[in-house]
Amino acid sequence: MSHSLSDLPNIAAGEFQVPTTKDFIGVGSSSHRPRFLLLYGSIRERSYSRLLTMEAARLLEAFGGEVRIFDPRGLPLPDSVPDTHQKVVELRDLANWSEGMVWCSPERHGAMTGIMKAQIDWIPLSQGAIRPTQGKTLAVMEVSGGSQSFNAVNQMRVLGRWMRMLTIPNQSSVAKAYQEFDDADRMKASPYYDRVVDVMEELFKFTLLTRDVSPYLTDRYSERREAAAVLSKRMSQDRL
Repeated sequence: MSHSLSDLPNIAAGEFQVPTTKDFIGVGSSSHRPRFLLLYGSIRERSYSRLLTMEAARLLEAFGGEVRIFDPRGLPLPDSVPDTHQKVVELRDLANWSEGMVWCSPERHGAMTGIMKAQIDWIPLSQGAIRPTQGKTLAVMEVSGGSQSFNAVNQMRVLGRWMRMLTIPNQSSVAKAYQEFDDADRMKASPYYDRVVDVMEELFKFTLLTRDVSPYLTDRYSERREAAAVLSKRMSQDRL
């Protein structure tokens, strides 16, 4: 079935763009190392989500990435302080800096922790003209004290979509995490560890694939139309 714009009376023709493979030709290729921000959801002295995050960081660095891990200790509850608070500024600066993220939370009461959610809530959808998360890649992981579960990773996938991120298909859920780390706080060899390697490898690949084209991938008809309407209104006022 073939359609034309004449069949679409509600479309603003000037903002309607037909995507083609040619749109990707000529896109520059970044030469710097892919940049990753890693968040974890527990401040316990021996936090298994932190230990798993550190393993993920080692893997991303081995693949050639540049990694920053945010320490959530001292981060206030969302909206309890101005966004000029030192920890909030630190988190937002890292979100702006990054090209991909890893979110790793314990599962508590069948959900991600409040510590994990607070970090995500402090990252806004937009900061002026900057969208800290839009078009960036995301991998999600969780640790459990009991049997394997996927509640926390499923919740974080919903949040990643809401934050307009490109959440990769693979994920990691480590059951009985207290059995999976040795006395030196390193993850033991196991199928769980192999899955973490898979997830970080996939995240790295997706980040390389999308980081230079994410502005095009996240360019939306509705936002182009809204911007055109604002410009048109301003131009009409200028003529008064």
